[in-house]
Amino acid sequence: MELIDNHMHLQDEPFRGKEEFYLDRAQKLGVTKLICVGQDPDFNKRAIELSQRFSQVYAMVGYCPDVAKDYNQEAEDQLIEQLQIPGVVAMGEIGLDYYWDESPRQKQREVFARQIEVAHELKKPVDIHTRDAFADCYDILKNSNLEYGAVLHSFNGDSSWLAKFLDLNVCFSYSGVVSFTKATEVHEAAKNTPLDRLLVETDAPFLTPKPYRGRQNEPGNVYYVAKAIAQLKNISLEEVAEATYTNTMRVYGLK
Repeated sequence: MELIDNHMHLQDEPFRGKEEFYLDRAQKLGVTKLICVGQDPDFNKRAIELSQRFSQVYAMVGYCPDVAKDYNQEAEDQLIEQLQIPGVVAMGEIGLDYYWDESPRQKQREVFARQIEVAHELKKPVDIHTRDAFADCYDILKNSNLEYGAVLHSFNGDSSWLAKFLDLNVCFSYSGVVSFTKATEVHEAAKNTPLDRLLVETDAPFLTPKPYRGRQNEPGNVYYVAKAIAQLKNISLEEVAEATYTNTMRVYGLK
């Protein structure tokens, strides 16, 4: 059984200098590939460095909503260059965040849409962060060219939003939230997500799943995310692992 953590931040402070330790722990739980996600110039650079250092780690780069206010032509030129580096598999994480509102909302929308265009030009999928912004996120995606695919990272929408996004070329990645007892809307969405559109992630060091909720998250814990989904869908862990592994390889063009 093999698993892929399709969204984690191994370049974040808690893991620095201990990356090999956490990758070994992940390997013991069957996690054989990991995608290290950028969000700003520093995290983008560090993600690429880790992908070049470890064969099982891939990278993605992008400007997340928090730093959308800093996006300009120079930033775009750098992203275009980085997206062509071997091992960089997607533009991400990009999107909208109306909870923290670190960048003006109009700027967030413009930068989100533009990064999708850039990714399409380079034949790359996009990895999407959306918080308290499903309506605008859906409108932007509906009016974008998603020929090369998109992933809604840590999807926490209800079944009605799932149904709308299923009409687009989008996959749904579930994080540790799917294991939380009170996350009933996420439970229903996960149950209703077709197996061929399903991915799993940790978003480590955040969103630790049960039974380790409250502790720092790590890539190996994607095992427990997959386990929670298997229980919700009443199928085997092996079926979830096989489907999410296959889907992740397909979406990100991995071999």
